[in-house]
Amino acid sequence: MEHYSVMLNETIDGLQIKKDGIYVDATLGRAGHAKAIIAKLDQGHLYAFDKDETAIARSKEILKDHLDKVTFIHSDFSTMMMQLQDLGVDHIDGFVMDLGVSSPQFDDASRGFSYRFDARLDMRMDQGQELDAYKIVNTYPYEELVRILFQYGEEKYAKQIARKIEAARKIKPITTTFELVDVIRSALPAKVVNKKGHPAKQTFQALRIEVNHELDSLQNGLQQALDMLGHGGIGCVITFHSLEDRIVKEEFKKRSSVAKVDKRIPLKADELEKPAYELLNRKPILASETELAANNRSHSAKLRIIKRV
Repeated sequence: MEHYSVMLNETIDGLQIKKDGIYVDATLGRAGHAKAIIAKLDQGHLYAFDKDETAIARSKEILKDHLDKVTFIHSDFSTMMMQLQDLGVDHIDGFVMDLGVSSPQFDDASRGFSYRFDARLDMRMDQGQELDAYKIVNTYPYEELVRILFQYGEEKYAKQIARKIEAARKIKPITTTFELVDVIRSALPAKVVNKKGHPAKQTFQALRIEVNHELDSLQNGLQQALDMLGHGGIGCVITFHSLEDRIVKEEFKKRSSVAKVDKRIPLKADELEKPAYELLNRKPILASETELAANNRSHSAKLRIIKRV
């Protein structure tokens, strides 16, 4: 399956792109959002981040006719401020973050992201890093496994799964995705295994987040992106699970709020502190019925948009 850019039109409309603006695609993937942003630029420029060298190589092919308008940065977006400042960029007019794993990463069996294909446990977005899912599953102590599964996977049976992993790896290493799926199934009650949805989904999510430090990267990268927004700059963030969305929602709320003032203090309207940012949508934007019919992975997506005022 080729990568499908979730809520592409809503995101591009939300960015209110200026022809001469400086923009950041923090999660390049297969250049869906990047291509749409570049199409609206004249004298402007796009800086595109991705940890996955395969994604950057593929995107260079997709954008080959517009390479003068884009700078590719092989790095996690949590390094955004440093990377951009090194390139002489101290403010941006907008950014987009399309979080999670891209369809090609999920659908490439060799990457070990999916419980649908049998492959070596991997899950690294940056294939140059040492930590992978194999190392976590086979070396992390029981307590750490429980923490990861509960915290990042919101897995109700974290303790049972961790115990089964611990027992299985004493016999031999858990090497592949299907071997791990079998261990997970053995830890769960029959009613859970047989209900709708894959029983390994939450465990695989937890491992992927730990391997790629996704939530820490989001927290740091989002703060940097918001700090770099110039006057009138806009940020669009698409999340795919509650842990990501909670971070974005809380950071946006903090930026768009001010400390409450005691009503008994006599202040004129122009003396009241005003927030530096404004939420452009109070509630998250969800995928349209048309998009949901075309792309099942849009079901869990939420788009939040903020503007620096």
